[in-house]
Amino acid sequence: MPTTQIFAASTLYGVATLAAALDSDCFPAADRRLLLLSNNAIVPETSAPLDTLPGFALLRGRFDGVLSWNDTIAPFHPGGWSPRPDDVPLWERQLRMVWGLGDDRIELALESIQVNPAQAVAQLFPDAPLTVYADGLMTYGPTRNKLDPLIGSRVRRVLHLDLVPGLRPLLLGEFGVPSETVPTAAFVRTIGELASAEFELSPLSAVAPAGPAAPGEPVALLLGQYLSALSILTPAEEEELHLRMLRGAAARGHRRIVFKPHPSAPPASARALTSEATRLGVQLSILERPLLAEVLYEHLSPALVVGCFSTALLTASAFYKIPVARVGTELLLDRLAPYQNSNRVPVTIADALLPPLERPLEADPSPPGDLAELLNAVGYAMQPELRPDLRDAAERYLAASLDARTWRYFKRRRLTALGLPGALPVQLGFIPRNATVRRVARRARSLARRTRGARRFR
Repeated sequence: MPTTQIFAASTLYGVATLAAALDSDCFPAADRRLLLLSNNAIVPETSAPLDTLPGFALLRGRFDGVLSWNDTIAPFHPGGWSPRPDDVPLWERQLRMVWGLGDDRIELALESIQVNPAQAVAQLFPDAPLTVYADGLMTYGPTRNKLDPLIGSRVRRVLHLDLVPGLRPLLLGEFGVPSETVPTAAFVRTIGELASAEFELSPLSAVAPAGPAAPGEPVALLLGQYLSALSILTPAEEEELHLRMLRGAAARGHRRIVFKPHPSAPPASARALTSEATRLGVQLSILERPLLAEVLYEHLSPALVVGCFSTALLTASAFYKIPVARVGTELLLDRLAPYQNSNRVPVTIADALLPPLERPLEADPSPPGDLAELLNAVGYAMQPELRPDLRDAAERYLAASLDARTWRYFKRRRLTALGLPGALPVQLGFIPRNATVRRVARRARSLARRTRGARRFR
């Protein structure tokens, strides 16, 4: 029986990862390989389709055909549509006909398996074995919500870039799924292909010139993030975060600075940066095209990369050996809510591994013990029901390593709710596990609220 492999992707970064994996024979031979593209933007019609981006044509050759998920399920949005269980056989029959799959054996490679469209595609081919490939640093964290066993039990492996060498992902650990790395050299070669295509273009122009830069003067690259869209920061706080990046780079002597906005950020977010660059007397260029940060590494050879918790900080450090610095991770660790927020692990990794911009880059930020042990503890605190196997590891880490440096990664309320070290004093440690005491406490709080309410209306 012929085998068709379907690779689902929503970003050029994802397609580049798949291309590197195919070049490295991470997937077995198949009769056909199809690339299924999905535009997950809030309003897909207003963003450029993935297959129209510069450089995509170079990656296109790894696949025998390209399909559009948006066109397949139109007018529904990829992030909000999934098939009704009774309709799955009808949909599978339809897709096999429209996509020309016939009776082929199907194998799927999906990203972000916890959400649609990956879940929808997995449901429509219920007999297909699954490979989940990484969507950045979140792969090192636990599965963000409970996955249907009919999907989770079909996952054969988690394929990921070795962003933190030696660190094993927690993703899908509840199903015992093993992890496998995509060779770094293959990914860097793939990015080199994209860079050769991207920059047969005009050089960057400065929006805040500060006189001619000296030949060969090093560039600092700032990576913007769009955290206000996630309601993690306000627009004003996000703007201040980017200004801190600019001021910090300028304070380190960089006169040529390039700002790469997040692809979803509005143009207005760069106005304050332009004014501040003029005040500081630095030459600022702002990218107007949606380029991969790794492509910029190839083209600009920056002397410093600054960001908050972008995956690109780790590719710069681990893959290109470029100095990096973080800004704002302490604020993010405090703001992320609920504690289970899937951004918590990427922020934790950036904060634990990378030096802060406001202190000398040479100063080691004093890593909080073993990173894998820290992430086991954070992962258990995030998803105790999915990963009860991590409880002993969490208790050991918290009992031995909870101090002024590591408290930022945990919340006392969360530790109390789970009965973990660092919650209440030892003599009161029975309270989080005592159902009767918790019930009495809830009644007391309810009575107090009613009493306060009655007083207001007197």
